[in-house]
Amino acid sequence: MMYDSILARSFSKHEQKKLRYGALLASLLIAFSFCFVFKPYLGDLPALKLRLSMGVGLSMLIIEEKSSSQKLYKEATINSKSHHDHDHTSLKNTSNTLQLVDDINISHKIVDNSSTSHQLIVKNTTNSHQLVTKAKKVKPICNIMKRTDFCEINNEDIRIDGNSATVFIASSSQPDIYAENQSWAIRPYARKGDQAAMNRVREWSVKSVNDPQKLPQCTQNHSIPVVLFSNGGYAGNHFHDFTDIVIPLFLTSRQFNGEVQFLITNKQSWWIEKFRKVVKNLSKYDPIDIDKEKSVHCFTGGIIGLKRHDKELNIDPSLSSYSMRDFKQFLRSSYSLKKDTAIKIREGEKKRPPRLLIITRKRSRTFTNTAKIVQMARKMGFKVVVAEADMNVSKFAEIVNSCDVLLGVHGAGLTNILFMPENAVFIQVVPFGGVEWLAKTDFEEPSKDMNLRYLEYKIKIEESSLIQQYPLDHQVLRDPASIGKQGWYAFRSVYMDKQNVELHLNTFRPTFLKALELLHQ
Repeated sequence: MMYDSILARSFSKHEQKKLRYGALLASLLIAFSFCFVFKPYLGDLPALKLRLSMGVGLSMLIIEEKSSSQKLYKEATINSKSHHDHDHTSLKNTSNTLQLVDDINISHKIVDNSSTSHQLIVKNTTNSHQLVTKAKKVKPICNIMKRTDFCEINNEDIRIDGNSATVFIASSSQPDIYAENQSWAIRPYARKGDQAAMNRVREWSVKSVNDPQKLPQCTQNHSIPVVLFSNGGYAGNHFHDFTDIVIPLFLTSRQFNGEVQFLITNKQSWWIEKFRKVVKNLSKYDPIDIDKEKSVHCFTGGIIGLKRHDKELNIDPSLSSYSMRDFKQFLRSSYSLKKDTAIKIREGEKKRPPRLLIITRKRSRTFTNTAKIVQMARKMGFKVVVAEADMNVSKFAEIVNSCDVLLGVHGAGLTNILFMPENAVFIQVVPFGGVEWLAKTDFEEPSKDMNLRYLEYKIKIEESSLIQQYPLDHQVLRDPASIGKQGWYAFRSVYMDKQNVELHLNTFRPTFLKALELLHQ
């Protein structure tokens, strides 16, 4: 009462009211500061995992409770048909002025449910919320990528029917995660986008089935994972054998350490024989021609299709636990290749001369003066080997691996640089007619990832046999770009199929000198 009396004598009623408001505001500021300072000592609040239903897909906003801290999992969008390796998620809730925008690679999103965390899934409809059951797993994902499509399925009942070209995933145990009749169409050959190649590959359906009555009965059970791939496409072309099948097969199946069953569609027996050592080193079991099988083969996991990175003859170590160095080591082991590193020439030391391999061709893009090239190379100090690649990969791999320098005109035979030792020199002769882009994409860029030293020699028009077939004013010689505009087949029929090479020795000699210089380094 005394304080009220003092206030009444000292301040007007209006001033007293302002003073009370000021005191209230100061109290609130003190309380806020107290909470801010002591926040770290307050206990964790229970956390919820929320899934919001949005349009065709599902968007999940997940907050997972941990023993000592909270962890916010990013929003993920799961599409009901396919999942791209570059998928992005965007969730915008304008009605509540809430905007959550995030990017996520859905192929690697995993949600765990353990004894120390709880999951509440809420479907958001127009005006209602529905509680559904806990989920322990995420559904298998088919990766729709630039150069290949593949489905990686873990710890699930997989049933493969070769007669109908269908892969069934028994998902009855998780009906809320695996949508009924969800399916993907897969051509298990790693050259997506090349219609001519993909037309030669059998199409397979991958289906998620909830109803056990709709599943075919297993007639053969396997206790190991499966990898299903095709021998179709451009199989038989040495370059495509490696870039479309062998390297992707290594990238896909090496993780299983041989404990994997290969199922092959469009199976070619001669292809299996050609790469017998590679296939046996990746799988301990005989491959199965799934197209001829009447049985339903059942597995507990596996991969339908092959993984592949964008570039030719390449494994990107930023996208995989493997690299091209790992693949080359795998080849050395598979074919028992002895030479790891190219010769290093030291002045004053008496050592064997560097070995030069000249790869020849029979039908086109062959050297027409091979004998003169060999004679010049020998005078310069090379020990020369002349050979042509054939179906005996093992024998030719030994020849390539024994050499320090490889010379050849652009073509599939140059794929054998995969067998060269580290630090060897690779010389690619580029034909006339605008073939530079192919030379760079197919062999120059890949050779650098193989730890080879690359040299290139672009022939002049006088070194091409085309000058004997067309007059100098013909568009084939005058304007190669105009032939290229007519399409790949028109371009190939002229500059790839009709052209041979006669190296001008005086012009080419500096390339051999540069190769010797590199072997001194």
